[in-house]
Amino acid sequence: MITTLQHRGLHGAGLSEILATAKAPKGVMYHHFPGGKDQLAVAAIEATFSFLLHKLDTYMAREPDVTIALQAWILRALRGLDDSEFELGCPLAAVALESTAGDVEIRSALRTGFAALRARMADALEQAGHERRRAEGIAALILAAYEGGLLQARVAGDTAPMVQTMDALMPMLKVEKKP
Repeated sequence: MITTLQHRGLHGAGLSEILATAKAPKGVMYHHFPGGKDQLAVAAIEATFSFLLHKLDTYMAREPDVTIALQAWILRALRGLDDSEFELGCPLAAVALESTAGDVEIRSALRTGFAALRARMADALEQAGHERRRAEGIAALILAAYEGGLLQARVAGDTAPMVQTMDALMPMLKVEKKP
């Protein structure tokens, strides 16, 4: 489902295509996801956030410098985009852009996941010495730049927009020493 969302978006992903990709009969899907495609999309969103948080935690545990850890996390996504020849962007962005006010569960899963990513980044930035409010602002900026940079790189078919975004953003992560 995640790859289908990356390729086609939420509304472009037909149930038949999803089931064919999963090699699953329709009855199995409705048994596990009685809410249909929306419930399946929520599960895919939650799995994507779980993966992103796990990767972020892995980089943070491996690298004590938050700037280097976040840069590695962002570069991982950029490599995935490049490896797919700019076909597979962030499935979260595709779903978020297509969602409507009626997609309550989907938007709730997106809101919860984005908040968890921002909180995790803010915690790391605070541990690195940033004041909490500034850490939260930088975390929000990182996530917005990450999503926007991936989108721009995908449509450009070039990593330059994401690299430029990262190069401009990373110096902001340095902790300002007070005199």
